[in-house]
Amino acid sequence: MTEETKTFAQRLKEENRTTHDSVDNLVMSVEPFSNNENYTKFLKLQSVFHKIVDSIYKDEALNKAIPQLAYMARHDAVVQDLKDLGSEPYQFSGELPHPTGNKAIGWLYCAEGSNLGAAFLFKDAKKLNFNEENGARHLAPHPDGRGQHWREFVGYLNQLGLDKAAQDEAIEGAKEAFAFYKVILREIFGLPEGAEAPAA
Repeated sequence: MTEETKTFAQRLKEENRTTHDSVDNLVMSVEPFSNNENYTKFLKLQSVFHKIVDSIYKDEALNKAIPQLAYMARHDAVVQDLKDLGSEPYQFSGELPHPTGNKAIGWLYCAEGSNLGAAFLFKDAKKLNFNEENGARHLAPHPDGRGQHWREFVGYLNQLGLDKAAQDEAIEGAKEAFAFYKVILREIFGLPEGAEAPAA
């Protein structure tokens, strides 16, 4: 498949694969589901990230292109999950990014993609006795099912009609989103700056 024949969503996936995997590995290295304390830290991490993307989910223009996008936002659910555990959202030490334009679409891709990959996290949260009604609301699957919802979402992304330059900006936005997620994680879990997952 040539660069010209790849869909926008295919480019997003392929050009972020390495970064995405590094985020997954770093998350699992801090054992977020080993106990309630670590899980609370994970929720705090999620609270910062979803606070950043909340305004993207509620963007008027994007909601015209992606039906019911605003209802996919999960910041409020994360905040409620933290309340369930007797905690509250994390106050990040630095200035939060405010992605706009095409870069915001890249952040949205990361946020919505994380829900597709949350099936395993949801199972791990259930082992700690949390579920879609208590402590793990934001990890719960979309009512249509994770797979079907993701396919529909990807379809809408491909219909945005972005040219290569705009797609490049969105891909850069996704990379920035993954990179910043790791920055938040290191701060909350007390890892050294620039730390990555230990080699297996």
